[in-house]
Amino acid sequence: MWLAASRISAAAYNGAVSNSNSLQKVLDHLQLYDHPLLALSARENRGVIEVLIDLKNSTVPVHTYVLPIHARDLDHPQFAWHLQRQLYDGLHDYFIEMFTRTPQDRSARDPMNADSPNADSTKAGEDV
Repeated sequence: MWLAASRISAAAYNGAVSNSNSLQKVLDHLQLYDHPLLALSARENRGVIEVLIDLKNSTVPVHTYVLPIHARDLDHPQFAWHLQRQLYDGLHDYFIEMFTRTPQDRSARDPMNADSPNADSTKAGEDV
């Protein structure tokens, strides 16, 4: 019996997991996380597993962050660590995307002259 089993190629034995199993794998790992402000979920979209990050009980309109999980990460021996790294990187991106104004915004740099055609150039009277 063992001899017959040993003839199965490693590729056949370690074949890719179907998307429904992959989705369940991601959902199972997401159950290990709990956050007072964020809701984590996952879905399958066109054959790709996506992690969804939503703000719980939001009183302002905030988008849902969609984090695609690549097949190579789903099959990786260190899947849990890869998922955590991607999740934390995605959380960082999600919070940065929530800013409604930053110092890089034209209106934030000089609110008095934001509509001026020279708002981005040097001060009046200086050589350019």
